[in-house]
Amino acid sequence: MHSGSTGKVHPSQGQEQHTEQDGDIGCCGYILMAFSYILVALFFPLSLCLTIKVVQEYERAVIFRLGRVLPGGAKGPGLFFILPCIDDFKKTDMRTLTYDVPPQEILTKDSVTVAVDAVIYIRIFDATMATVNVSDAYQSTRLLAATTLRNVLGTRLMAELLTDRESIASNMKVQLDEATDPWGVKVERVEIKDVRLPIQLQRAMAAEAEASREARAKIVAAEGEQKASRALKEAADVMMESPAAIQLRYLQTLNSIAAERNSTIIFPLPIDLLSSVGFPKRDVTQF
Repeated sequence: MHSGSTGKVHPSQGQEQHTEQDGDIGCCGYILMAFSYILVALFFPLSLCLTIKVVQEYERAVIFRLGRVLPGGAKGPGLFFILPCIDDFKKTDMRTLTYDVPPQEILTKDSVTVAVDAVIYIRIFDATMATVNVSDAYQSTRLLAATTLRNVLGTRLMAELLTDRESIASNMKVQLDEATDPWGVKVERVEIKDVRLPIQLQRAMAAEAEASREARAKIVAAEGEQKASRALKEAADVMMESPAAIQLRYLQTLNSIAAERNSTIIFPLPIDLLSSVGFPKRDVTQF
């Protein structure tokens, strides 16, 4: 031991020493290995049927020797060699899998019950971690996705569920990816498929939207009436300055009526003539 050492062991160094001790199979293990090699040699080439294994391009094999994982990580793709009686292996599919999260009844932040379902895309990036650290990586990820969906959506308002799905999906992906990293699972994508509202709430929202549209239509109609009234007032002011303009307007109106080929006959009478007969003349500016 060096005289300048403090006696402290770094945590990572302690883990490495612990791993090296676990990787040692002991004296009995080496004896069994030698016995296994002897069996392979005695029954060669028939023993090749038990010792040579093949995994596909999308698979990896985690080899256990006397219950311990062999150093060097998972094997594959292609051929690999195992010893009979003392070696065992487990295949792991490395392809991306999709999983539909069942519809979840969720109470939002503003106390509205909605049914939400989602889909997740997952794959295993470390076959050894997925085999050793968790009994069923895919099933565990599925259950965690359903729980995370309820926890994330429970902190959002109903309006956010309908308009901000991308942000919610991104938040779920980050949380799932952090939780499943020790399992060797990578969450590639999360998508919110559908948000189903109660029937009563749908009717209330439809009635609110219809009332809002009707209010906007009335405002537009009122603005149109206001602009039309201003235009008529300006036209009346112009006609009051020129009495001949009123006669021309009479003739134009008669021409428009005659173009429709109807039997209605209109005789325009001057207002001055009516006042001479006995009808009092009214000032139109009083209206």
